[in-house]
Amino acid sequence: AVVSTQSTGGALVKCEVMSVLVQVLEGLDEKNEDEAKGLHNVLGIAENLVEADPEMAHLAFKHGLLVWILNRLKVRSFDPNKLYCSELLAVLLQSSTPNRAELGMIEGIDTMLQALAMYKRRNPQLAEEQEMVHNLFDSLCLSLLHAGNREIFLKGEGVELMVLMLREKKMSRPPALKVLNFALQGDEGINCCAKFVDVYGLRSLFPCFMKTPGKKVKRGGFSEFEWVEHVSSIISHLLRNCSGSQLQRLVNKFVEDDHLKVDRLVELHLFYLGRVRAADKEIEDEDEVEDEDEGEREERAYMKRLDAGLFTLQRLDYIILSVYTAGIGSISGRVKQLLGLKGETIEPVREVMKEYVGSLGDGENSKAAEEKQNIHHMINQL
Repeated sequence: AVVSTQSTGGALVKCEVMSVLVQVLEGLDEKNEDEAKGLHNVLGIAENLVEADPEMAHLAFKHGLLVWILNRLKVRSFDPNKLYCSELLAVLLQSSTPNRAELGMIEGIDTMLQALAMYKRRNPQLAEEQEMVHNLFDSLCLSLLHAGNREIFLKGEGVELMVLMLREKKMSRPPALKVLNFALQGDEGINCCAKFVDVYGLRSLFPCFMKTPGKKVKRGGFSEFEWVEHVSSIISHLLRNCSGSQLQRLVNKFVEDDHLKVDRLVELHLFYLGRVRAADKEIEDEDEVEDEDEGEREERAYMKRLDAGLFTLQRLDYIILSVYTAGIGSISGRVKQLLGLKGETIEPVREVMKEYVGSLGDGENSKAAEEKQNIHHMINQL
C-alpha cells in the first residue's frame, strides 16, 4: 500500500510539473527579449524532463505542451525558439508511441506540412533554420510510423508536397524521399501509392533512381547507400501496392529509353550482391568468438550482412522479381542478357527472395502470410 501511495504521489507530481510548465509558456510574451529567453529556458527544462523520464513525454500531450508547440510552429518567421520547438517535437514523438497517434488527432500532420511547404521552392537561409527543417521532416517520419496518420498525410496533400520537393531539387529533396518511404509502405500506404502515381510522382522519382548525387550535401547528409535504400524501397512499395493502370505505368518505366532503368537496376543488384557475398566470405573465414553461442553468432553474421547492404539488395531484387514476371518479354530478356554478360544468372535473385520470405515470420491469416504467398508465386514464375 505504501508503494502504491508513493507511485501515485510521484505521478501527481509529474502531472503538476508538466502542467505548470505549460502555464508558464502560455504566460510568456516573446516580444519581450527577456521573456523570450525565459521561454527558451522553459523549453530546455521540458526537454530534460522528457529525456530523463520517458513517461513525461505522454504527459506533455495530456497537459497541452504538444498543442502549444504546434501552435508555436505555425509562426512563419524563424527564430531560435522555433528551432527549439522543432527539436522538442521530435523528442516527444521519439519518446512516446501514443503521441504519434494523438498528433494526427490535433491536426499536427497538417501543421508540419504547412511549416515545410515554405521550403518547397527555397532553401533555408541559416544553418539553424536548416536544422529546424530537418527536425520537422524527422517528426513527420516518426508520425507516419502510426499507420492511421498516413491517411491524414494523404488528405493533407502530403504526397503532392513531397513530389513537388523532389521536382524542385532544393534542400528538401532528400528528406522528402525519406518521408515518402514511410508514407507509401504497408497496406495503409496503398492510397498514398495511388496518389503518388496519379500526380506524376514517377517522373520525379526515377531521376533519383538513375543517378545518386555525388556530393553529400546534395544528398541531404544521406550516404550513397541510404539514398539508394530510400529510392529502391519506394519503388518496391509502389510495385506492391499499385494495381491496374497505375501498376502498368510503373512497369512501363522499365521499358522506356531502351530499358535504361533495367540496366541501372541490374547494375545496382550486382553491386549489392557483390557486397553481401564479400560479407558472407568474411563471416565464413572469421574465427569463432569464445563464449559466443550459436544464436549470438547468427545475429552477428546477420548484422554484418545488413551493414553490407542486404536490406537494399532485397528491395532491388523484389523490383527485379516484380518487373521480370510482369509479362513483358523485353524486360525479362534484358535482365537475363545483362546478367549473362557478367557471368551471372537469375538464381541469386531467387535465393535472396527466398531468404527474405523466410524472414517474414509465420501466421496463416497475417499480412506477412499474404506477402509470402505473392512472392512465392513470382518466384515460381521465374
